[in-house]
Amino acid sequence: MRNDAAPAVAMPRVAAIERGRRRVVDREASAAWAPWLCAAAALLAVGAFWLVRLALIDDAYITLSYARNLATSLHWGLIPTEPANSATSPLNVVLLGAATALLRPLAGVQPVWGLGIVFGGSAVAMAWWWSRVATALRLPPLAPALGVGLVLLNPFVLSATGLEVLLIPAVLVGMLAAAVRDRPVAFGVLSGLAVLTRLDLVVFVLPLALASTGVRRRLPVAVAAAAAVALPWFAWSWWHFGSAIPDTFVIKTLQRSFGSWTFGNGLGLYFERDPLATAVTVVPAVLGLVAAVAWMSARLLRRAVRTDLLPVVALGAAGAGYFLVYALLGVPPYQWYYVPSFAALTICLCALLGAGVGAGRGVRFGVALPGLALAGVLVAGNVVADVRAGVPWRVPVIFGNWATPADYARAGRELGERIGAETVIAPPEIGTLAYFCRCSIVDPFADRGRVVPLIEERIAGAGPVTGALLKANYLLLDRDQEPRPARYELLFERGPVTEPDQWQTWSPATGTGHLRLVELPEE
Repeated sequence: MRNDAAPAVAMPRVAAIERGRRRVVDREASAAWAPWLCAAAALLAVGAFWLVRLALIDDAYITLSYARNLATSLHWGLIPTEPANSATSPLNVVLLGAATALLRPLAGVQPVWGLGIVFGGSAVAMAWWWSRVATALRLPPLAPALGVGLVLLNPFVLSATGLEVLLIPAVLVGMLAAAVRDRPVAFGVLSGLAVLTRLDLVVFVLPLALASTGVRRRLPVAVAAAAAVALPWFAWSWWHFGSAIPDTFVIKTLQRSFGSWTFGNGLGLYFERDPLATAVTVVPAVLGLVAAVAWMSARLLRRAVRTDLLPVVALGAAGAGYFLVYALLGVPPYQWYYVPSFAALTICLCALLGAGVGAGRGVRFGVALPGLALAGVLVAGNVVADVRAGVPWRVPVIFGNWATPADYARAGRELGERIGAETVIAPPEIGTLAYFCRCSIVDPFADRGRVVPLIEERIAGAGPVTGALLKANYLLLDRDQEPRPARYELLFERGPVTEPDQWQTWSPATGTGHLRLVELPEE
């Protein structure tokens, strides 16, 4: 009897030993190619940053101004003379400020070069975490390579360089890596970093946590780790600024739209302006959604699917949910608002296609390999979209500002010399002017006294639930803050320069225009 029973007892042990051996082989294989993936991501990031460094959008210079003030005087604000709470991504500002301070002894105060460090570091971090995902899910190296390429070279991402657009996919892949590896502490830490990158990335946290068995079983540990990372900032911001959330929530939601274009239909606007750049952004996201729906359908039909891919599908579903949330908010279609959904669904696509390579012949040859080939074609499409107008960029591929970065930079420098220590009211775009002016140029992004009326307007127009949340958030707000007194106002007008104190500009979006400085009457 013992001879008959022995194989039944031994078989599970043999299987467990074999699984352990496969994991060791997988780790060794990953260790062999992961450094190469990271090195390739670093080189690709260097080339991409060289391409875009002279063509940063206006909102990017808002972030760089925050970073410079933080690096030089630990001041949290857009301009040196006023504190502000309009930085959407605290983590991005802190990283840029730290990189700027680190480079200061070598190159002086150069936030753009600090941005280069953060840009490259984000790309390498994304590649490293992709290698962890690939190891845990036994994906071929091609899947993470395509995942990195599709995100890093995407024209929507590159056109918003300076904002948190590369940090977002990096932390999303990091959370996915922690989820598929059942690491609750790491998941909590990365979740905290995610909400510091953008508070609205909380949309991704719960689905990923629930999809991971290891994280779900130790959810209090993950929550505690996330709170330890993120709560100190939000508590300080609520106490110091009177708001845990950045004021950009109020400013952007009150803008509503660009004419008839909102976030919900805004991809149509971008398709009209640049079909290729929009197509290489939308196609992988749509395919990622299709792949996630196919996996969920197979699971509901009780087909044989890999349950360890559930966190990947949860990430894709959260990306679709993020898109719906922004569509319901009714905000303008800023191109960087599409990046979280695009990145999540692209990550989902590459991971599911990579997993399909190890499936049956029908899936492998009918879906996975053709899908990976198409992803390679889309990477090439990204490159074409990025370089077809010439290199390096003078303006981004996706661009809607009223003047080129070079025109705003020239006007900003001369404006600073012209007004000295006086205060000037900004035109609708303040970022590049403020960065190069280094003067007291104000609007709601720079002067909290000018955002208080907008906060009251937003609360008054909110529904019962949103209104209650906003009231709680702004409970400690100093509503007696007055706008900074200004002597001048800078106006944007169409047409060429005709008088002194004017600076001519040009943009693909507006054509020829000019900035005109006017002196305000004394009160």
